[in-house]
Amino acid sequence: MPVKTSKRPDASTCACPACPCCSGLAYAACCGHFHQGAPVPTAGQLMRARYSAYVLHDHAFILSSWHPDTRPSVEEAGPDSQTRWLGLEVRQQTESGDTATVEFVARYKIGGRAQRLHEVSRFVREGGWWFYADGSFPKEQEQ
Repeated sequence: MPVKTSKRPDASTCACPACPCCSGLAYAACCGHFHQGAPVPTAGQLMRARYSAYVLHDHAFILSSWHPDTRPSVEEAGPDSQTRWLGLEVRQQTESGDTATVEFVARYKIGGRAQRLHEVSRFVREGGWWFYADGSFPKEQEQ
């Protein structure tokens, strides 16, 4: 189960006006209570909470919401102060029983250069808790 973080992250570091996940809700009414240890009811909401955790450098939440079978070490998933996250677009979500996928595009900058991460994330639910398992990178369709 995800753990409470020791400090409340500062949502002001996001380019979005409210919660860093760009839901349009206030941080406290959206990802904030998940970061404080409340269960996340859907894989889609966990995806958003994990994105917000990356924005806010909440590495305890990132690691605790990662499935133990695929979780990297603290050193491998350590803080990345070079990345500035700019926004999240959730494209598609599917949920079937205790498994789910969420396709998303996250925009960010590293060293002033704009980048994007397009991933299809796989989630599993164990003991009532959703966990990020792994992700794949879809090929972009040619236009």
